[in-house]
Amino acid sequence: MNTKKKIIGEATKVFNDHGFSAVSLFELAQKIGMSRGNLTYHFKNKDVLLEAIANEMWSGILVEKTKSRQLPSFKNLHNEVQLYYRFQKKYAFIFLDTHVLNHPNIQKKFREMTDEIIFDNKTAIGFAIKMGNMKPEPIPGMYHNIAFITWMLSFFWLSQQIIRGEKTEEDGEKMIWSILIPHFTEKGVQQFKKFFGDTYYKNLGNPFDADALISF
Repeated sequence: MNTKKKIIGEATKVFNDHGFSAVSLFELAQKIGMSRGNLTYHFKNKDVLLEAIANEMWSGILVEKTKSRQLPSFKNLHNEVQLYYRFQKKYAFIFLDTHVLNHPNIQKKFREMTDEIIFDNKTAIGFAIKMGNMKPEPIPGMYHNIAFITWMLSFFWLSQQIIRGEKTEEDGEKMIWSILIPHFTEKGVQQFKKFFGDTYYKNLGNPFDADALISF
């Protein structure tokens, strides 16, 4: 591992633990065991270092995404959702700090990636309709909204976990399927069960008990 890669890896851990804004270059150098001068030789300031970390993240996401088959499928959506959860953990400070999200080195790429993911979600829904796995859109705009919600649940699951103190990653994906499954055809439901299993299909979350909540 070369020095730049080592700095990127160690700095990511430090920023995850303490926050990007809370750590100076001097403090960062101390925490990763090098002089400030050596650190600034490779990255002259924190903005340059942030850009390098972000570029590593984008590259990693792209490499993992290209491993999936191009044909939309239940497996691909499952793999991508889990991919985004893993990267949220690895680069938590980027997803959790609004100042970092609004940083010029981050914001533009995030917006581009968001548009790509929402478009991919729409394409997957369109493919599922053509394959007979999903019903035609019942109300104009509904499937656009679902494509958008799927992106939000994928990319900001870590934020709600921290707010609510929950750590179960699986629930995030189950929430996405809970939104999609009511729009599946019978063929789509059977294909879903074939991939995930009947037990998974029947256990998407805690049962809803209307009687326990409302009494007349």
